[in-house]
Amino acid sequence: MQKSLWVIVFAIVLALGLHANEFNKMATGEPELIQKGDEKAYCPICGMSLKMFYKTSHGVILKDGTAKQYCSIRCLAADYPAIESHISKIVVTDVKSEKLIDVKSAFYVVGSKVPGTMSMVSKLAFANEADAKAFATENGGEVMNFDAAFAKAKASLANDVDEFIKKKQKGMYPMGEKIYNGKCEKEKIHLEAFNTIAELKVGLKKTQVCGELNEQELQAVSLYLWEIVRLEAHEHKTTIHVEKDEKCPVCGMFVYKYPKWAARMNYSENGKPVSHAFDGVKDLLKFYHAPSKWGNYTKHKDAELTILVSDYYTGDAIDGMKAFYVVGSDVVGPMGKEFIPFKTLTSAQTFMKDHKGLQVVEFSKIDEALVYAQDK
Repeated sequence: MQKSLWVIVFAIVLALGLHANEFNKMATGEPELIQKGDEKAYCPICGMSLKMFYKTSHGVILKDGTAKQYCSIRCLAADYPAIESHISKIVVTDVKSEKLIDVKSAFYVVGSKVPGTMSMVSKLAFANEADAKAFATENGGEVMNFDAAFAKAKASLANDVDEFIKKKQKGMYPMGEKIYNGKCEKEKIHLEAFNTIAELKVGLKKTQVCGELNEQELQAVSLYLWEIVRLEAHEHKTTIHVEKDEKCPVCGMFVYKYPKWAARMNYSENGKPVSHAFDGVKDLLKFYHAPSKWGNYTKHKDAELTILVSDYYTGDAIDGMKAFYVVGSDVVGPMGKEFIPFKTLTSAQTFMKDHKGLQVVEFSKIDEALVYAQDK
C-alpha cells in the first residue's frame, strides 16, 4: 500500500514537472510583430527569434511612432534607460490568447517552474487574473502587476547578464567563433553598418557571407560578432579628445559636455598649430565656410586642413572630408538640427531610413546655404 502511494506521488510530481518543461514559448500561429523592416522578427537586444520566444515578448511604442519588440521583459529592462523618456506605451503577449495587451492591465506570474527567457526567473503575462492564478497554481510562482514584475527584472538584470555570458562562453561564443573563422568572408562583414544585432542577423542571412546557416548557427555567429568582435574593436577605437576649457568658436559652449557630437578642425597659422573644437558638425561647417565671421581667423584651403568628426554609431573619430552626412533627420544635437556623420554610406542610408532623414550628402557638396537652412 505504501509503495503504491509513493508511485502515485511520484507520478504527480513528474507530471507537474513535465508540464512546466513542456511549456512552449513559441507562437502557435503567426506572432503579432510590431517592428518594421526585415529585422522585425528578431529581438534588437539579444537577436533571438521573436516567434520562438513569443509568449514572453514585450513591445514598446515610442512617442514618434517607432515600435520595438523584445523577446523578454529582461531585454526590455536592458534597453529601458535609452528609451524611457520616449515611451508612449508598453505591451506584452498574453500567454492564453497570444495577443499583445497593455502591460498596465496584465497579470504576471513570476518565478514559475517554466524557465526564464534571458533570465533565471520566468515572468509570464496574462490578460485575466483568473488565468494567471490558475497557471501559478499548476506551475508555481507569484501573481503580480507589471510594475512589480519589471522592478524584479531590473533588479536582477546584472546577475542575469553575468549568468548568460557564462553560458554563452561555454556554448554560443565558441560555435560562433568556429563559424566565423571557418565559413565567413570576413572582409565583407562591416559591423559598423548595423545598429542592432537583429540587423546584423538579417544582413548575414541575406548576403550569406557565412554560407547557409540554420537558426542556431546564425544566432551563434551573430552573438560572437556583436558581443565579442565588435566590442573588441570598440576598445581600440580613437575618439576626439576635448579639453574641459575648450569652447566652440561659433556658439561659445564647452564642447567636452557633448562628446557624442564633438568635431575638430586642425591647421597651421604662421607655422604654429591651431586646433578648434566644435559641439557639432553644423557649427564646424559655419566656421569652415566663413571663419572670419567668428573672430580673427583666416580661411584655409582644404588641403591645409584636418577635419575630424564623430561617427554617430561608433563614436570613432573619422575623416570629416570623407564622411557621409545625413540631413533633416529627427535626431537633434546640442544646437538643434544637425549634420549626422558616418564613415560608410551604408550606415548613413540605414540611419536616414530609421530617422526620417531627407538626404545623404558628402562634405564637398555641403554649401553655406544648406548649413544655415538647418537653423530654420
